[in-house]
Amino acid sequence: MAERGASSGGGSRRGGFSGGRGSSGGRPSPGGRARKPARDEARNAAYDLLRAVDERDAYANLLMPRLLRERGLKGRDAALATELAYGTLRGLGGYDAIIAMCGDREPDPAVLDALRLGAHQLLKMRVPPHAAVGTTVDLVRLRIGTGASRFANAVLRKIASRTLDEWIAIVAPPAGSDLVGHLAIAHSHPRWIVSAFRDALGRDAEETADLLAADNARPVVTLVARPGRSSVEELEEAGAEPGRYSPYAAYLPEGDPGQILAVAETRAAVQDEASQLVALALTRVPVDGPDDRWLDMCAGPGGKAGLLDAIATHGDLAAGKSGEAAFAFAGGARMLAADVQYHRARLVWQTTRQAAVITADGTEPAWRPGSFDRVMLDAPCTGLGALRRRPEARWRRDPASVAELGALQRHLLGTALDSLRPGGVAAYVTCSPHLAETQVVVADVLRRRDDVEQLDARAFLPGIDGLGEGPHAQFWPHRHGTDAMFLALLRRRA
Repeated sequence: MAERGASSGGGSRRGGFSGGRGSSGGRPSPGGRARKPARDEARNAAYDLLRAVDERDAYANLLMPRLLRERGLKGRDAALATELAYGTLRGLGGYDAIIAMCGDREPDPAVLDALRLGAHQLLKMRVPPHAAVGTTVDLVRLRIGTGASRFANAVLRKIASRTLDEWIAIVAPPAGSDLVGHLAIAHSHPRWIVSAFRDALGRDAEETADLLAADNARPVVTLVARPGRSSVEELEEAGAEPGRYSPYAAYLPEGDPGQILAVAETRAAVQDEASQLVALALTRVPVDGPDDRWLDMCAGPGGKAGLLDAIATHGDLAAGKSGEAAFAFAGGARMLAADVQYHRARLVWQTTRQAAVITADGTEPAWRPGSFDRVMLDAPCTGLGALRRRPEARWRRDPASVAELGALQRHLLGTALDSLRPGGVAAYVTCSPHLAETQVVVADVLRRRDDVEQLDARAFLPGIDGLGEGPHAQFWPHRHGTDAMFLALLRRRA
């Protein structure tokens, strides 16, 4: 019965196709001549991004700005191309299941990417059904061929016969018998990620669904005003709004952050609020004795390094205001920033002012043990905490990635602790909530050492609820509106 409903053609639930541009799928017009398909630059840009991600593992957040510049897309056209590409990448797990049910054969990858774009417009955007089908069919005919466009037309008309919720009820396993499988299709995440998130949330089904839904929402652009170099007030004058948690954060409701003078001059930058807060927490732990040598071990591309460099130089200018923190670093420290990859180290050099930047492998440190008062280790990880911003990452990673990174994370954390002088403090940070990359790594390293104690990280993040039971702190998109950033603070015993 579900098959018959999926094949019923027409748009009884989504609106009809009569008179719609492109609904003919390339068939002759009443005058006897085939209608010439129209080229839509925004949709072509989105399609090219999907193909690049599929064919050469391109990073959407790096390629999209370049495509917009090259195609001369601005304003509404740029916004449309971005939403089409990012929204499709977020939703393609569910879209693929629906497409498979609506087609009589498995489409070629190039056709599949076009069908995904069409499905996103039909099921998640306020694009009229005739326009969603027509523009996608035109794209397929221009880029692939007439035969493929007829196939695309048939599949998209079937997709248009139901709403997304109605399709999910058909293609997803029942929640009662397979909760993880149901959530994976309903919220378009790989099954293994759903399972990992559920474990990290204490197996709470409702909160897991909330997290997955937050992953599929477009994140707000968050800026950081680096202290001593910019201010939230300056960013407000450029159209931003003060952040919720970080005293240096501001939200940009619309517009290109690169057009803001402070951002263009690297006095401010785009940086997630949780990323700001874990760096701030490291600077707000009191240390006995000298406090003038800091290390950022895996500093690229430079977000946390830029904020740490500003605080090391000018001090934590917002601490103590409105109950921000009991301890405020006064400034006067120097930071060494290192990254194993030259191009990432160069990005750090471009975004910092006073830091010394080197290319170095944290597993084979270029510095003596016990040299630093504070160490930031933003460890290489799966990036599962930033799926809102990097939508293709969920399809690029697999469970083997977690195991491969685990040994590196443990090695780097050991180096970070060895790099501390007695009494110094280190931050272990990942942009992932996966237990195997967070609590398990910290516990394994501490189990082998008797010279380190774990501090309660929540004590250095005042006024923020929902960070977990401690002593670590875990940010969440659905609770805090930030990336799912993990923080553990560790002191080397004197």
